[in-house]
Amino acid sequence: MKATEGTTYRMLQTNLGRITTRLEELRTQGATGIKLNNPSDDPSAIRPVLTTRTQLMHTDRYLETMGVTSDKMETTDGHLNHVENILQRVKEITINSINSAMSQADLNTFADEVANMKAELLDAANAQVDGKYIFSGYSETTPPFIENTAYTAAAYNPLDSTTWPYYYAGDPNPTELEITPGEYLEANLTGNDLFMGISNSVMQAGGPSPPAIYASDPGRVDIFSILTRTEEALLAGNIDDPLGAGGGLQAKLDELDIAADQNRRLRSQLGNRASRVDSAMMHQEEVKIDLQQILSRYEDADAIKTFNDIIQQETAFQAALSITAKVSDISILDYF
Repeated sequence: MKATEGTTYRMLQTNLGRITTRLEELRTQGATGIKLNNPSDDPSAIRPVLTTRTQLMHTDRYLETMGVTSDKMETTDGHLNHVENILQRVKEITINSINSAMSQADLNTFADEVANMKAELLDAANAQVDGKYIFSGYSETTPPFIENTAYTAAAYNPLDSTTWPYYYAGDPNPTELEITPGEYLEANLTGNDLFMGISNSVMQAGGPSPPAIYASDPGRVDIFSILTRTEEALLAGNIDDPLGAGGGLQAKLDELDIAADQNRRLRSQLGNRASRVDSAMMHQEEVKIDLQQILSRYEDADAIKTFNDIIQQETAFQAALSITAKVSDISILDYF
C-alpha cells in the first residue's frame, strides 16, 4: 500500500503534536514539582490523593483547635497561680492578726487589704481569653460571678448558696475538646467547681444558681465567702469566737488551707489535661508528616527523572522537526 503525500504530512503532524504535548507535560512537572496535575495523568491515584488530602484537613483542624485550647489552658494556669498567691497572702494576714498584739486600726488595715484581695479574686474568676470567660463553662459570653447585692453577714448560711456574697451565673458543663476521632477531653474548669466548691454533677442536677440552694461539697469551700468572712472578722477584731463576726480568724485559717488545696487539686487536673493535649498535638504532627509522605508519593515528581525525560523528549522533538523538514522538501519534480 502506497502512502500518499497527504497521509505522510498528517502522520508527521500527529507525531509532532504528541511529542509537543508530552514535552509540555514534562516541563510543567519540572516547573511545579507535581506529576499529578490532571486526573488523566494517573486515574488510579485520584482516590488515595483525595482521601489523604481530606485526612490532612482533619489533622490541621485538630492541630488548630488543640493549639488554641492549649493557649487557654496556659492562661488559665496563670490565673490559678494568681488565686494561690491571693490565698497565701490572706493566710499570712490571718496568721499575723492572730499571733500579734495588733490594734483595731491595724486589723482594719489588714481588712482593707483582704477586700482588695477579694477584688483581685473576682477579676481572676471573671477572666477572659479572646473575649470569652474561661470559668463560665458553655456560657462563655456570660460573666461567671456576679455580686449578691442582698448579702448580709447576719443572713450568711454556709449551707445556702443564695446567702453567699457572690452568685455563679455560668454553666456547670465544662467545654470539651476532641483530640482524636471519638476521644474528648474537658478543656476548662467551671467556676462553681473551682471557686464555690460545688461539683458540676451537683449543679447539673439541681439547676442554676440562683435560685437553687447549694452547699459546698464535703471537704470543699466557697472561696469568696472565706475572704468575705475573713474581712468581717478582721473588722470586728474577732480572733477565735466561732459565733461572732466572720466566724473568727482561727476558723478561717483551716478554711484557707482547704481553699488552697481545692485550687491546687483542680490546677493539677488541668495540668494533666494540658499534658494530654500536648501529647495529642505531637501525635497529630506525626500523623501529618506520614500523610504528607503518602501524598508526595502520588503527587510529587522525581526531579532527576523528570529532567532526564525532558532532555530525551527535547531530543526526540528536534529529530522529528528535522525529519519533517526533509520530507517537506520532497517535490514531484524529483521523480522526473
